[in-house]
Amino acid sequence: MLSKCEDNNMNGSPPRFAGVELYFHDLDRARKFYREVLGLSIADEEPGHYTRFDSEAGFVCLERKGSEQYPSRDKAVLFFEVEDLAAAKQAMGPDRFVHDAPGWAVMHDPEGHNVLLLERKPAESTDAEE
Repeated sequence: MLSKCEDNNMNGSPPRFAGVELYFHDLDRARKFYREVLGLSIADEEPGHYTRFDSEAGFVCLERKGSEQYPSRDKAVLFFEVEDLAAAKQAMGPDRFVHDAPGWAVMHDPEGHNVLLLERKPAESTDAEE
């Protein structure tokens, strides 16, 4: 039986997000989407096998379907924060988005994975007592 997440503290250190890997039939098309539409920078790649993009929050690795040693289900959602959602949608092409709501919008990458943009919430100010 699986325990609730808050009960599984792994000696006080919960896992830190490191990255996500997605599988594609057309790796070149996926690479172009993540590089040109989302503006991610390539950190490492082996042509025909994988391309890895790094960001402050973690990595996104695109791998050619069939080359993985441990296949998974196709369902995936990638979350990216943006400063201004309306500006990001305009820059990426409003027609790319399949759903939007206040503060977030969803588009699909070339093989149908959900790519969700979240508008970054302003940091709450705290008044320090002197």
